[in-house]
Amino acid sequence: MTLLTTWPESGPGTVIRRTTDPGEIAAVLAPIGVRYEQWPLRDHVPEDPEPEAVLRAYREEVKGLVAAEGFATVDAVGLRPRKDLGWRLAAKAERKKFLSEHTHDDDDEVRFFVAGAGAFYLHVDREVHAVLCEAGDLLKVPRGTKHWFDMGASPSFTVIRLFHEENGWVGNFTGSDIALKFPDFDALMAARAAA
Repeated sequence: MTLLTTWPESGPGTVIRRTTDPGEIAAVLAPIGVRYEQWPLRDHVPEDPEPEAVLRAYREEVKGLVAAEGFATVDAVGLRPRKDLGWRLAAKAERKKFLSEHTHDDDDEVRFFVAGAGAFYLHVDREVHAVLCEAGDLLKVPRGTKHWFDMGASPSFTVIRLFHEENGWVGNFTGSDIALKFPDFDALMAARAAA
């Protein structure tokens, strides 16, 4: 279940908003230029799919977005927990890459969650919105929006990524340590489970 939590940028001591209602989530994010919607999930996508299988399964939805918004590059990526040390080190490095606040000058950040979960944190208008996304969620963060992403200590997700630029993901890091002040992905998942 998708969860939106909003705090003042000063810290997580005060919760401004907490909701799992998809309509409310979309309504809260729309004024800051963030697109949130839910797509139906495909039954025939395997649990740990090859990228080609993911793109085939969502071909029509992706085709519609590409036609409407002119995306140049589309891919599917994912991480699934494994026990070997090499995987754990690679997952830790991947997580660290996205955990610092950054923007994108040349592209929106668009992700559709095919499986698993991850949290986008949006730092806009002196607030931080944590969007805990799960399978079926599409999130489009406009270029220039300060944000970060957390996949958790044991990442498990598959996403479709869409880019206007052929370079793919290029982040401009703000140098702020704000991401350290807010609950991480694992804390959000635990809080949601306890509610």
